[in-house]
Amino acid sequence: QVQLVESGGGLVQPGGSLRLSCAGSGSISSITIMGWYRQAPGKQRELVALITRGGSTNYADSVKGRFTISRDNAKNTVYLQMNSLKPEDTAVYYCNQRPEDYWGQGTQVTVSS
Repeated sequence: QVQLVESGGGLVQPGGSLRLSCAGSGSISSITIMGWYRQAPGKQRELVALITRGGSTNYADSVKGRFTISRDNAKNTVYLQMNSLKPEDTAVYYCNQRPEDYWGQGTQVTVSS
């Protein structure tokens, strides 16, 4: 059921940074989209950022200017660089691959002083 491998979560103070990594699964087509989602306690899972194989990106308004999604197609890996972290960024972060709709196991990010 768990088809992607995530890493990089942890506990940081407000204003700190983390980089999440996710290894994709299988061969990646030109239309494959990798994404990061997150789910905070008591809230629905929400989109954080998307990136196409060609490098086009899209971000949730709440993370624009602070988070950067990138991918290394040769390594079949997607990254999420998170800077200027806020307590409201606290959530379990999930990697997603479409159109296959693969998901990672989730990695906990906690931003707290």
